[in-house]
Amino acid sequence: MSLRFSLIITILSLAIFGFTLKKNKLNDPEKEKVLLEIVKYVVERGHYNSIDLDDNFSVKIFDDFISKLDPQKRFFTVNDIRQLNRYKYKIDDQIKNYQLEFFEETYKTYNQRVIDAKLFVDKVFETDFDFSKNEFIDLNNDSIPFSFGKNQLFERWRKQIKYSVLDIVTQRYSSDSLDFNEIKINAISTVKKNTNDFFDYANELDRDDWFSVYVNSFVSQFDPHTFYFKPDDKEKFDVSISGKFDGIGARLSKADGNVKIVDVIIGGPVWRDKLLDVGDVILAVGEEDDELVSIYGMKLDDSIKLIKGPAGTVVTLRVKKIDGQIQDVKIKRDEVELEETFAKSTLISKNDNNYGYISLPKFYADFDNYKNRNSANDVKNEIIKLKNNGIQGLILDLRNNGGGSLQTVVEMTGLFIEKGPVVQVKSIGNRKKVLYDRDPQVYWDGPLVLLINEMSASASEIISAALQDYNRAIIIGSEKSFGKGTVQNIIDLNRFISNTDYDMGALKVTTDIFYRINGESVQLEGVQSDIIIPDSYMYIFNGERDEKNPIKWDKIGPATYTKWNKYSDKFNYVKDQINKKLDQNKLINNIYDRAQWIRNQQNLKNVPLNIVEYKKYQKNQKQKASQFDNISKYQNELSFNLLKAEKPFINANRELFEARAKWHESLSKDIFIDQAVNALDLIDNSIKTNYILAVNNKSE
Repeated sequence: MSLRFSLIITILSLAIFGFTLKKNKLNDPEKEKVLLEIVKYVVERGHYNSIDLDDNFSVKIFDDFISKLDPQKRFFTVNDIRQLNRYKYKIDDQIKNYQLEFFEETYKTYNQRVIDAKLFVDKVFETDFDFSKNEFIDLNNDSIPFSFGKNQLFERWRKQIKYSVLDIVTQRYSSDSLDFNEIKINAISTVKKNTNDFFDYANELDRDDWFSVYVNSFVSQFDPHTFYFKPDDKEKFDVSISGKFDGIGARLSKADGNVKIVDVIIGGPVWRDKLLDVGDVILAVGEEDDELVSIYGMKLDDSIKLIKGPAGTVVTLRVKKIDGQIQDVKIKRDEVELEETFAKSTLISKNDNNYGYISLPKFYADFDNYKNRNSANDVKNEIIKLKNNGIQGLILDLRNNGGGSLQTVVEMTGLFIEKGPVVQVKSIGNRKKVLYDRDPQVYWDGPLVLLINEMSASASEIISAALQDYNRAIIIGSEKSFGKGTVQNIIDLNRFISNTDYDMGALKVTTDIFYRINGESVQLEGVQSDIIIPDSYMYIFNGERDEKNPIKWDKIGPATYTKWNKYSDKFNYVKDQINKKLDQNKLINNIYDRAQWIRNQQNLKNVPLNIVEYKKYQKNQKQKASQFDNISKYQNELSFNLLKAEKPFINANRELFEARAKWHESLSKDIFIDQAVNALDLIDNSIKTNYILAVNNKSE
């Protein structure tokens, strides 16, 4: 698969390498035209799907770009859309000819409407908020049309702001609390600050940001997972998939023009040397002994670029401490690992039995150096540690795991089977390939449960489907997983351009479809759970089916594989027993009821802006929500403990200990884990029963 795509890249490089760009001779539209030409060339030749660029395609781009710019219909007017409609059937031709007229006019109009909206907002805050007036706000953005003119647009902003103020007022106000007028003034101040922050952020977005949105309105018509990364976004994607970056180890936010420390990352330079605190404001930045540059009012991403840098280098920060002191702090940058990205495990105890639990947020890997930390090796190491703690069963939690590296999921599946096919892949031209685990070593051959939900996608679905087909694991979770059965490759667009100072970004393009070893695709259908535990949002979220332009489901022939028969009878018994119990479980039925209530909430349209009526509305909502209080109060009766190998280190570090204690507390409220342990407990009891019977029969 990677070899095939390398061939495509070589062909494309030869075709486009003739572009030569000089920074001092290039303005933004020229760069954008070249970028559009490269993206079009790559997506047309490298994408799994072949799509005609015609008028229907043009209409889809038009609707998508307008929707991305103004999803809540608070900027454009009917007249604006009418003016832009003359491009509705011409965008395909403009893309073919690398023309930007539609983007230019839409971008210009949008910027003017943002300016207009800020004037509306300023005017709204000059008016009195009369909560005795009988009026309503429609919160269903899909059903409301664009405003006919500026007066209607002003009214839309006025009602939205009034609704935000009213919501805060009614939450804080009661007959024996603070003065109503004081609460109202504070609420208005809060909403005004939040609204101004929104416009500050909008003003920080430049032309490149919006052009990347336009490019994505184009490429997303091929399928929902083909995506253009502008340079900054590509760097963020790399961090998310590898779980590490070079920097100081702090998370930053911006408010009122200031960059503030909002979190210190455990293990990073700032945490290690206790140099900064949450709440400190960074005033200026410079390289070691260089002159410092003020970052007040600077775009947050630009500030972060100045602060980050290669490991081993030194950055100087001028910091205003929480107590008001101003200090210059020198920090030696280092590689920072985002622990929330990585696999972690804990020991679960029930009825004198120990079970292992591994949480895997994503299938991470360092594509620049695969031998560095990756999820397959980490899960293997967690299994070894758990085995050293004497576990009788293992839970691998893939909930909310959206996927990642294909290589790591093939290797990880191999930890649980002797050897054999893991996944089938079909490429352009119906070329098929089977990816195998060829290592006969099995790192865990005991009872295994996988947890999934509607956000378990891609690589999570590959391992779930494979282990289900092998009859190697019980799948517990939502009715089905996300349903993303496609594979993407990241294409560096800079390889097509020579002699340029510009970074063109990268394109994530769908190149293949993957299939279960039984021949079926998980595309749209997902992986069906063996034991279903409902989710409160199950009726309003439908995974890949909710996405625009998903690739269709199909199937191919099965691969040759041998099922794992060690636990077949026990798995069937456990599935049957637990499903029967769940049918009678009051909490489970309550979750179904709450899911139905949440679905009905989506149909609510008109919300009162009269304070008396709004209080009645809120009271009614709270009464209905209170029927489901037992869901949030749920506690399982499991005991979560540190592993022997990690206990001394974690106990010696307060932040690590507190983080682990908080994690254990969240696990104690998790019904999915409770049912997973119940399944392992039933298997363990069945194994012991069979062993006792076998011994007795032998004695007789």
